[in-house]
Amino acid sequence: MKKIIVAISGSSGVNLGIKFIENLPENFKSYLVVSDNAKVVFKEEENTTVYQNNDISASIASGSFGCDAMAIIPTSMNTLAKISYGIADNLITRAASVMIKERKTLLLAPREMPYSSIALENMLKLSNLGVIIAPPVLGYYTDPKTIKDMERFMIGKWFDLLKIEHNLYKRWKSDE
Repeated sequence: MKKIIVAISGSSGVNLGIKFIENLPENFKSYLVVSDNAKVVFKEEENTTVYQNNDISASIASGSFGCDAMAIIPTSMNTLAKISYGIADNLITRAASVMIKERKTLLLAPREMPYSSIALENMLKLSNLGVIIAPPVLGYYTDPKTIKDMERFMIGKWFDLLKIEHNLYKRWKSDE
C-alpha cells in the first residue's frame, strides 16, 4: 500500500484537501495533518490517520517512516515561506522538510492571488529543489458545469502530478 501525507493549511480552500483524500484510490493510506488556522471539522475517512499539527514527534516527521509523497492542499503563504526557509516548527512543515530531505514528491497548492514577489521567490526556490508548485487552477477545456466538476479537474491534475491513476476529468483529445 502506498503512503501519502495530506496537509491542510490556511482557511480558504480546505474542502479541496478533504476531497483530495476522498478521491484517493483504495491502495493509498493517507496521513492527515490540519493546521490550527484551517479550523476544519470532518469525519475521519477509512485509511486516514489524523495528526495534531503540534505533534512533531509523529511518525510522519521521520524520514524512516517512508511516505511516498506529500500534498499540502491548500498551502498558505505562511506555510510555504516556512518550508522555503527550512523552518520546521510544526508537523506540516517538519514533514515537508523530511520530504525534501529524502527527495520524495512534495506538492504545494498555494491559494493566494495575486502572488507577492516574496511568495514567487519562495516558490521558485522550492521549485528548484524539486517541489511541485501547483495552485488550484481551472482547465476550461473540460467544459466544467458545476463546482464539483472544477474540483474534480484540480484534484485530477494533482493526482497526475503525483502519478496517481484516476478518471476524475475528461482529458484533452486531439483532432486526429
